[in-house]
Amino acid sequence: MTDQTKIPLPEDGEAAKGPSLIERVVRNYDLVKLAPAPIPEELVPPVAKRRRYRRASEVVEDAEVTPVAEPAAAPAAPQPAPEPVAAAAPAPEVVVPEVVAPPVAASINVPAPVAVPVRFRGEKHPVNRQHLRDQGLIVPEGSVTALLEEMRIVKRQLLYNAGQLAQQGMGPAAQRILICSPHPGEGKSYTSVNLALAIAAEKESEVLLVDADFAKPSVLSMLGLPGGPGLMDALSKPDIDVADCVIGTDISGLWVLPAGNATTSDSEYLSSSRTAAVLERLTQGAPHRIVIFDSPPALAASPAAELAKHVGQAVLVARADRTGQGALEDAVSLLSGCPNIQLLLNAVHFSPSGRRFGSYYGYGG
Repeated sequence: MTDQTKIPLPEDGEAAKGPSLIERVVRNYDLVKLAPAPIPEELVPPVAKRRRYRRASEVVEDAEVTPVAEPAAAPAAPQPAPEPVAAAAPAPEVVVPEVVAPPVAASINVPAPVAVPVRFRGEKHPVNRQHLRDQGLIVPEGSVTALLEEMRIVKRQLLYNAGQLAQQGMGPAAQRILICSPHPGEGKSYTSVNLALAIAAEKESEVLLVDADFAKPSVLSMLGLPGGPGLMDALSKPDIDVADCVIGTDISGLWVLPAGNATTSDSEYLSSSRTAAVLERLTQGAPHRIVIFDSPPALAASPAAELAKHVGQAVLVARADRTGQGALEDAVSLLSGCPNIQLLLNAVHFSPSGRRFGSYYGYGG
């Protein structure tokens, strides 16, 4: 090992006379030129005094305030010019399609045209009550009979169906009822007149009985009414208003439309476009008016099939002791233009259930 005790140490006097070790290093290695240039004394700013900010609650308004001059700000050193910044590329313009709402039409409540009610103004003729009684028909203002009770049940079902058809949007056809039979002599005119008399007794309804059996009309003779122009005349002559052909009666709520002059083209006139307009005229503006058509037998004449296309209900009358099943099926097929076909059994002399209508009122013994 080196004996460190033999290294001579500088004496205190010599160390005080010569430069220090750091000074010799700075001089030997020329470190002076690396130091910053000295700042002139006149450019050295004085030490800024710390300002004390007070809260608004600590500010005291003095009567005299001595302004204190702010020290002069040192001139700002020149700042290097900012480097030019490349302009950013413009963002692509986004074109948003303008949604143009369709113009809203001004809501104008245009009232629907109201049909002028058709009022029958034909001359009223008396109906011979005794003649009705002799034929076994319902007598208005008469006693309650088994026939009247049976017709009440039938009319109630037909009136209910008419209301249902009207609610289903069938229109004026819901107020029309066709009475027909497969063959002559099965009671279709007898049923038509009795049903019309029963409906005429309703308090809020009226009935128009139309004799549509153009070849063999019988309604006027059964009621004892005079003849005149009728349905066929209105169909064949456009200048005739069918409402002017309606005959009034002294029975409240009962009106009759004759068949009119006979023709060999009755089926062709019924199948024309004028038929719909003529029939709508009969119920125009009268929602409580029921129209009953007494048509020819379905298997004997063609008008029944044509009329079935314009009514909401069809009643097929079958005689209990005469009408066969095959005839009923054929008649139903011919009346298929009507959406609602019902069967009425006529001339029944027995009741499987033992019911006897009218016996409660002292009739039917």
